[in-house]
Amino acid sequence: MNILNQPIEILTGIGTQTASRLQKLGLCRIQDLIFHLPLRYEDRTCVSPINSLRPGMTALIRGRVEFIDVSAKGRKSLICQISDGTGFINLKFFHFTTNQHTALKPGILISCFAEVRYGYTGLEMIHPEYKLIVDSGDCIAESRLTPVYPLTEGLSQNVIRNTVKQALNLCNREPELLTDWIPESLLKQYHFPSLAQAVSTLHAPDGACSRETALQRLAFEELLAHYLALRINRNKAKIWLAPCFSETEAGKLATEHFLCSLPFKLTGAQQRVIAEIEADCRLPHPMMRLVQGDVGSGKTVVSAYAALLALTAGYQVAVMAPTELLAEQHFQNFSAWFAGFDTQVMYLTGQLKANARKSVLLALEDGTAGIVIGTHALFQDSVNFKRLGLIIIDEQHRFGVHQRLALREKGQQGEVRPHQLVMTATPIPRTLAMLQYSDLDISIIDELPPGRKPIVTSVIPAERRADVIKKINGWVAQKKQVYWVCTLIEESEVLQCEAAEKTSEMLTLALPSLRVALIHGRMKSADKETIMQAFKNHEIDLLVATTVIEVGVDVPNAGLMIIENPERLGLSQLHQLRGRVGRGNYDSYCLLMYQTPLSDNARHRLGVLRDSNDGFVIAEKDLELRGSGEVMGTRQTGQIHFKIADLSRDSELVDRIQQLGDHFLTHSPEAVQPLCDRWLGTLTDYSEV
Repeated sequence: MNILNQPIEILTGIGTQTASRLQKLGLCRIQDLIFHLPLRYEDRTCVSPINSLRPGMTALIRGRVEFIDVSAKGRKSLICQISDGTGFINLKFFHFTTNQHTALKPGILISCFAEVRYGYTGLEMIHPEYKLIVDSGDCIAESRLTPVYPLTEGLSQNVIRNTVKQALNLCNREPELLTDWIPESLLKQYHFPSLAQAVSTLHAPDGACSRETALQRLAFEELLAHYLALRINRNKAKIWLAPCFSETEAGKLATEHFLCSLPFKLTGAQQRVIAEIEADCRLPHPMMRLVQGDVGSGKTVVSAYAALLALTAGYQVAVMAPTELLAEQHFQNFSAWFAGFDTQVMYLTGQLKANARKSVLLALEDGTAGIVIGTHALFQDSVNFKRLGLIIIDEQHRFGVHQRLALREKGQQGEVRPHQLVMTATPIPRTLAMLQYSDLDISIIDELPPGRKPIVTSVIPAERRADVIKKINGWVAQKKQVYWVCTLIEESEVLQCEAAEKTSEMLTLALPSLRVALIHGRMKSADKETIMQAFKNHEIDLLVATTVIEVGVDVPNAGLMIIENPERLGLSQLHQLRGRVGRGNYDSYCLLMYQTPLSDNARHRLGVLRDSNDGFVIAEKDLELRGSGEVMGTRQTGQIHFKIADLSRDSELVDRIQQLGDHFLTHSPEAVQPLCDRWLGTLTDYSEV
């Protein structure tokens, strides 16, 4: 067995407590240490004379202790003054021991490393790293830059440096441990160093290879491993069987009736995506298709058409949404669209009363319910289907991978699995889609229904709040409705809700003639639904909300949205929120009301949103500015997490990965599994979901 796969506990000095702390950083195997890269480096390669020091410098110095004392002024501290013949500097320790006091006696030669700053009596170093020098001829400078690693509470740099050094020494003694699975010809083509050289350069730079090139080398291999893992699982998925939704005369009549009964005509993009779904469902293998489309592009009706294909073939359909608000809206839409069909559309969430829940479960088990729409309640153990043929998952990145697995397994009968259609209104940047979803076929609805007007977006400071409130009065006087969105505060839902409550109280006082209501994530589901229904029915003029309304709320009469503190959110999430307006036939507006002062980066980001209504352009910019983990919203178990690669930084590498990955599968199959094991471990099991 490769020793790099052994647990870190086998290394010297790693007890249970240290191992537990290292595991918080994702460091479980010796191999994990190899790829735990420094955040930055410290230069201890030369000794600086004390008279050359300036405030703000971080330097390595040596000198003799001139005197040592405990200062009682202000905060108690140990003061040690040293000199190297060119000048003096004080070392200050606020946390010190008796042994430390005794060891640092006058005449002792020591080396110190820390940042220099001004103190009361001149230059000083606070809590420097120091060593006693036994022999004055000893070289104290390092031959390479010193790495500074990411830490967690209770871990010191010395502990993690020593642990990583042991792992690297193992590789130096046994070079075959870091096998280069990428062919030498490819490394030469891209001017990449070997894996061993790249690792050595990044942990202890020596100038033989640039750190940028070494980092690219590792990022390239990690991206390649992720791509290969998804392709392997896509190939595995093709082995499974799925129900064929064969075209019949009755089915043809049903789909024609469905399209004719819609109060609108499908766009060309919707028709193209429907054709792609139909082609998938006619095959005896599971459809694995992602439909992405901007806010309001009409993904839901496309999924309803897919559901009809399953129904006419005699199969049941499960539609899973991340929130009860969105599930409720889907239930209303599906109920209206399938009103003229001989099928039952049912609704299942955790809030259903016992009797209602029991009747839904029976209808699913005996097959009388053709379509069920719900939240995570759909994959609970008590839910059983008679003949589940299609799973539709909306806003799929909001579900953990285990939840999606559980739902799929409910429809599995022997070697037959249901088709899967997943949807997202969060446009996915091309580079992210190529890696995150290379196991899926991707359809894009890139056309909005005719008549949709672009939302006019303005960026204004919070000091203009009074003007905004006046604007609300005028807007409501035109019989139109308003959203006022309070964004996340310090990652706390409690604080977010408190802010929304205070804002609601303020607006109620400021606008006494308006009907103001509040909705947030900590309210009971029934209360949220009551308020949303009242807003839809125009019984409420102004709805103060948290980001709970980000998806699924469709109120055409609401054409004005104010988003407070938009600088706290990513562009994609802001675009989602903005998409709650602009659903009627008149002009709609979004006001981004920021707190001053606004950083240059935040100003730039809000400017992107102001100048564009194209979700794909916005998502690409969001990836560039914030990174892949944040673009998709809340991180989930099923999302790709990179150790080293950064999709915004390494986008050029991603362009090469697809072609090279397919080449690897054909010409270097023996390298595929070892690469996946190195970078993903057991994570590849999840990627077919």
